[in-house]
Amino acid sequence: MITSPRSPNSSPNGKAPRTKRLSVICKRYDTVVVPFPFADIPILKRRPVVVLSGRSFNVTNQATVVAMITTAKASSWPSDILLGDLQTANLPVACVVRWRLTTVPNDLILRHLGALGPLDRLACEREFANMLI
Repeated sequence: MITSPRSPNSSPNGKAPRTKRLSVICKRYDTVVVPFPFADIPILKRRPVVVLSGRSFNVTNQATVVAMITTAKASSWPSDILLGDLQTANLPVACVVRWRLTTVPNDLILRHLGALGPLDRLACEREFANMLI
């Protein structure tokens, strides 16, 4: 019988141990990529989002409240916020923040892109306040 030395990363049964993905903790107005749920179809689509919840909430709840970022080619909503500073947000094409919200577990945040610029943050704060009034 031929045996090979065990890899330091293998378990006694020879299978590689599963590792848990590290959680990403974001700040309000960070732009990140997440698997985003849709109400009308039972799939998740990777898409950019803007973080709405603060870091303290994200740490305490191990989840982050986000709003969808989209190119809005097929439709527009009256509350869409056109993003002006695409470079700071690290978005390649013209996009809007659409107020379709969801809460995502921190370990599902796939990668950090950038953050909204100051004028885009202000526009989002104003529209979000208008939604709650």
